[in-house]
Amino acid sequence: MELREALTQISEIRQSMARSEVFRGYRSVTTAFSALVALVASAVQAVWFQNDRQALYIWLAAAALSLIVVGAEMTVRYRRSQSPLQREITLLAVEQFAPCLVAGALLTYAMSDFAGNSSSMLPGLWGILFSLGVFASRRVLPRGAFVVGAYYLLTGVLCIVLRGPGRFPIEMAAMFGGGQFLAAGVLYWMLERKHGRQ
Repeated sequence: MELREALTQISEIRQSMARSEVFRGYRSVTTAFSALVALVASAVQAVWFQNDRQALYIWLAAAALSLIVVGAEMTVRYRRSQSPLQREITLLAVEQFAPCLVAGALLTYAMSDFAGNSSSMLPGLWGILFSLGVFASRRVLPRGAFVVGAYYLLTGVLCIVLRGPGRFPIEMAAMFGGGQFLAAGVLYWMLERKHGRQ
């Protein structure tokens, strides 16, 4: 019985240490890449797709591409890591951020299929949900992550307040393009510049 209690305490200590460490799995380059994906998707939508409903597929593809690139980098870094603590932090970061992505996907499905002509609210709602993911993960992210979460929250609310026909690409470029470039800057200045690439 004492061995089981000791193992439980060791596991709790490792989880506590993981929560107090900074997650180094997000990189400025891949984050900036996701910002470029958002800007390209905005330009494609503005030029070729005036209908917000049609543009939804562009944004789903952009989100999928960004998730694949960021997820692939995190997976490679996870597998290469020799530190059990860094692996624990990676899983913790994913667990903290994943609910906002799942909620965003379900909300998109519900609003696009059942809520009629309310797709113009999606950019704002996506920004708010993304901000909640950043705030939920802030314990393992660098200090400047709070600014990124606040940016997404503010731009999300503004997108809802100012929504209207034809604004979808501008809102998405400002919110996700700007937000991801801001996040890339925070990652570079708070982690990579100070500590070098790890």
